[in-house]
Amino acid sequence: MAYVVADPCVKCKYTDCVAVCPVDCFYEGKNSLAINPDECIDCGACEPECPTTAIFEESELPSKWAVYKDINALVSGAKKASDVDAASWPGHLKDAAATADTWPNITEQKTPLPGADDAAKEDNKIAALTLDGGS
Repeated sequence: MAYVVADPCVKCKYTDCVAVCPVDCFYEGKNSLAINPDECIDCGACEPECPTTAIFEESELPSKWAVYKDINALVSGAKKASDVDAASWPGHLKDAAATADTWPNITEQKTPLPGADDAAKEDNKIAALTLDGGS
């Protein structure tokens, strides 16, 4: 069972988790990260490194963030848009899902987004999530 990056990562993009991943299964979006569930070996090294508590084992993912399971799979290239049920996704993501590209793989720690410390205190950030890849 893989790990999933959820809502607390949006607008922060701390990459402490990337630095400890032994299999390089993280992918970088414009304002969030994702884990490829087919590449994740379920080692759990990333979870305690996340300063915003954004990483969850799939079975422990809070139901309010269930949509992130498919979002991670889509943007990391593990699933195609046709394999994802985006019907329950917010409108801006539902529209973008059909044309979303795979995000670039990230293998080294980077500087967090500007304002990450303030954004880490916010709740319900999915409205700010973009499916655009980052670098």
